[in-house]
Amino acid sequence: MKLTFIGNGNMAKALIEGLVEHYEIEVLGRNKHSLQALQEQLPQISTKVMEAKEDISNKHIVLCVKPYSLPDLAPKLTGEADAIYSVLAGTSIESLSAQIKAKKYIRTMPNLGASHLKSMTTITGDEDLKESALSIFNSIGRSLWLNSENELDIATGVAGSGPAYLALIAESLADGAVNQGLKRADAQVLVQGLFEGFASLIAHENPAILKDGVMSPGGTTAAGYAALERCNVRHGMMEAVSDAYAKAKELKEKN
Repeated sequence: MKLTFIGNGNMAKALIEGLVEHYEIEVLGRNKHSLQALQEQLPQISTKVMEAKEDISNKHIVLCVKPYSLPDLAPKLTGEADAIYSVLAGTSIESLSAQIKAKKYIRTMPNLGASHLKSMTTITGDEDLKESALSIFNSIGRSLWLNSENELDIATGVAGSGPAYLALIAESLADGAVNQGLKRADAQVLVQGLFEGFASLIAHENPAILKDGVMSPGGTTAAGYAALERCNVRHGMMEAVSDAYAKAKELKEKN
């Protein structure tokens, strides 16, 4: 299958790097120099500066542009694509279909892990494209099909925004160790190793069971965990997901 990327920003690059071994890829963009740089990095692909009118008839389009640029981009795309795979946050299939013609539509939300082929990607849209979409986005990590756009908007607050939340936790743990007298470099190594090991643990065990397995009665973990509860960390995380979901709905209404 040939995939036509529209856009060549950071997310597009991460996707292309994961897909280039399995798909024929062409990339359409506005900046000649950035396209040339991408071509030199990945000589297997083809690149092209977008024209005033670009025929997308019968193509499988991976739409990787900023949501605010869609109203300017859409009039340049003529014809009817076979499929649109959209990575645009907060942009509904209804909005996409009103602006770009295609036989079928998919909404997807990769995360920053795509740059290391470790994205947790959520997907929804036309059932006929389910297997194709899962195959494409499994090339950059793991993917999960959801039954509605509303579920994808909820998931955006977890998997899409999650790297930022986990980055805050990682930074805070390192800062806590430094505050108690550990060297910054050593604290950073500890946190990196912690997250690497935790990824394997969480893949095989329920979080509540993991927590109980670490927490001995009256021990160090119990003391630290009590501090987290006093500071409402659990509630803060739940509120983060809630507010991110609310923002996703707000963006969808605007777009």
